[in-house]
Amino acid sequence: MFGIGMPELLVILGLALLLIGPKKLPQLAKSLGKTLGELRKATDDLKETISEEIDPIKDEIPDKGELEKALKKKFLEGEEEEKESKAGKGPRTK
Repeated sequence: MFGIGMPELLVILGLALLLIGPKKLPQLAKSLGKTLGELRKATDDLKETISEEIDPIKDEIPDKGELEKALKKKFLEGEEEEKESKAGKGPRTK
């Protein structure tokens, strides 16, 4: 948990008990817990919203295999046209 071990955590709790006092410490812990819970809920909602917006876009993006195939095809077509133009046949028409 954030690189804090048990001895460090006990020191922090002891200082909080001394500084805040035994009567207000439970109230502070309760409000801190509620705040963290609300923050977690807001974060989860934000992640869900982003996921809903990105998922349709992900479906439109071709996968790696499709991209490699298209690039190889385009590259090979370019080489064929270059060979034909050097041979005097001119560029290939589609």
